[in-house]
Amino acid sequence: MRKLLLLALVGLGAQLVDGSLGMAYGVTSTTLLLAIGTNPAAASATVHLAEIGTTLASGAAHWKFGNVDWKVVAKIGIPGAIGAFAGATFLSGLSTEVAAPVMALILLALGIYILVRFTAFGIPRDRLGLPLRKRFLGPLGLVAGFVDATGGGGWGPVGTPAILASGRMEPRKVIGSIDTSEFLVAIAASLGFLVGIGSENIDFAWVAALLIGGVIAAPIAAWLVRHIPPRILGSAVGGVIILTNSRSLLRSDWIDASDSVRYAVYAVIYLIWAAALAYSVKQYRANRDAERIEADTAEQHRSAAAPV
Repeated sequence: MRKLLLLALVGLGAQLVDGSLGMAYGVTSTTLLLAIGTNPAAASATVHLAEIGTTLASGAAHWKFGNVDWKVVAKIGIPGAIGAFAGATFLSGLSTEVAAPVMALILLALGIYILVRFTAFGIPRDRLGLPLRKRFLGPLGLVAGFVDATGGGGWGPVGTPAILASGRMEPRKVIGSIDTSEFLVAIAASLGFLVGIGSENIDFAWVAALLIGGVIAAPIAAWLVRHIPPRILGSAVGGVIILTNSRSLLRSDWIDASDSVRYAVYAVIYLIWAAALAYSVKQYRANRDAERIEADTAEQHRSAAAPV
């Protein structure tokens, strides 16, 4: 019973992060399952079965708060489902030891770009509102779905930074659309695992515990992403991406850094991240105050010009 309660709390926390930042539910939940000795394929299957419910609840909540672009959901979600099914059924046994560091390096570069761009410049309005092309979203969804199924998580860490880096969508809509499209990925991956390993290796009580925690957190996370300023949210997402993928690289066979080196790098990242968030908050408040003054001045001019 204690283990099930812990799993429910993990599901709640993971969904709170995932619904607010567009990533980390699968990575967090799978990490815990692997830590207690679960078979990797069974761990990924358990998480994806739970995600069918959590992504449905999260998508509905994001839709309610206006965070979803349905065209993006369709363009990235369908290829993502194909990639997830393929990864779960045919390629889940393939070692990702070589691919993981390469992906982490790419994501780290994207994370640095996002952190710098949103911290220094806020929302990139020069391209905001331009449509995201199918030839960009299709391959992105295919790769993200494959990584998600074989790694127990990855849909958000691959999809969210790539779309954010395009500068064509507000962060809250990127997160809402990624979370909603993950419903299709979760269904496809779950079907693939059921075909590949069967249901006997899956503990459905664990699935239910993760699901309950995630469903409780989904509407809270959707509300948070609606009310967090985009500039601050972009800086937060960039920091998460940098920290997560730096950890993966430092632990990979490529580097295999010692504990002292890793902790030193983490400390530097945390300091930079904190400074970036503080600067984003400061600039957001300054811009907000300037906009209010400009609006009040415009209103005064209209009132003065109005006939008596």
